[in-house]
Amino acid sequence: MKWVTYDAGDGARTGVLAEDSVRGLAPGTTLLGLLTDGQLAEAGEGALRDPHEVRDLADVVLRAPLPRPPSVRDCLCFLDHLRAGYRALGRDGDLHPAWYQTPAFYFANADGIVGPYDDVPISPGCSMFDLELEVGAVIGRGGRDLDPARAEEHIVGYTLYNDWSARDIQLRDSAQGIGMGKSKDSAITLGPALVTVDELEPHRRDGRFTFELSAEVNGKELTRGTLAQMDWSFGEVVAFVSRGTDITPGAVLGSGTIPGGCLLEHVDTPDLAGFSRWLQPGDVVSLRGEGLGETRQTVRAGLDVLPLSSGF
Repeated sequence: MKWVTYDAGDGARTGVLAEDSVRGLAPGTTLLGLLTDGQLAEAGEGALRDPHEVRDLADVVLRAPLPRPPSVRDCLCFLDHLRAGYRALGRDGDLHPAWYQTPAFYFANADGIVGPYDDVPISPGCSMFDLELEVGAVIGRGGRDLDPARAEEHIVGYTLYNDWSARDIQLRDSAQGIGMGKSKDSAITLGPALVTVDELEPHRRDGRFTFELSAEVNGKELTRGTLAQMDWSFGEVVAFVSRGTDITPGAVLGSGTIPGGCLLEHVDTPDLAGFSRWLQPGDVVSLRGEGLGETRQTVRAGLDVLPLSSGF
């Protein structure tokens, strides 16, 4: 099933996509609530059989399927993305052994979630604004200290994930040495739907999903790839994240950037797609995923920075 959060003019509702319509559940029902209560499959069957309302897809606005997840962790599962980023910054592409020992992740801002068609303002004070093509895995069944061989069973479905990044601010975050801060704080796109695992099974080969993913800026393709390129699988990520702590229904885990799926990796490409190498107001960014749908968002000017009493 493809679960959505939508607005037909009377507030956010939860529903299931069925061709060109949305079959809505009763007001007050949320996707997070259904996941927490373990009622997602039953509720979906009910919505298809006897919906509370039916709306044409063209008449609603799709929001992020999980507008406020309980937690968001963004991982780095594609080591080729890291190598390319290092080279773009003039560093050696060789990786420290730690990258091969465990998956890496940071806690992202669950309050920064935006919908698949929302405008995205440039982060305040940023002159190097970037997109990142990712897939988000959503936890459907909680757990703790999970077995890597079975941990993927705790994922209920997947959604497109855009990790908007302020690269110049990221350099300052890195210098401070305690992880990502304001460089990753302003926006994360989820959507257009949470697609359940069963619907994506036809795209699985040799235990991994192989559906095609791509990113475009102003109609020009930036990259194309698949989850089969992951160095760390989602099962390994879920198991690692659950070590010594509870992972709860609705938690989102980003895959990290598909190789080539951000402008940072292309800073040496002349006139890439006919626009300046960093995003500017008016640029249109689209992510696509086979079986997952498409996001389409316009970049807008950000606010000026209000300086602190000292520093920036």
